[in-house]
Amino acid sequence: MNELSERTKANMDVVLEETCRQLPHGGDHDSRRFIAERLIEAARAGHSTLGELGIVARHALATLTGKDHQA
Repeated sequence: MNELSERTKANMDVVLEETCRQLPHGGDHDSRRFIAERLIEAARAGHSTLGELGIVARHALATLTGKDHQA
């Protein structure tokens, strides 16, 4: 497993915080963990920019809030 760069970790932290602001009280532990796990998976797959990670985080947030299942 490749170690993530400091820049990638910082980008992940920024995106996680920005995304969780959209949840009540900044999100509970399980919600934050769910989004963080998706960010880690994306970063390990080579997606390390704020834009790429932001897309991943928004998809994870949509999954949590059920918005990806609405017709």
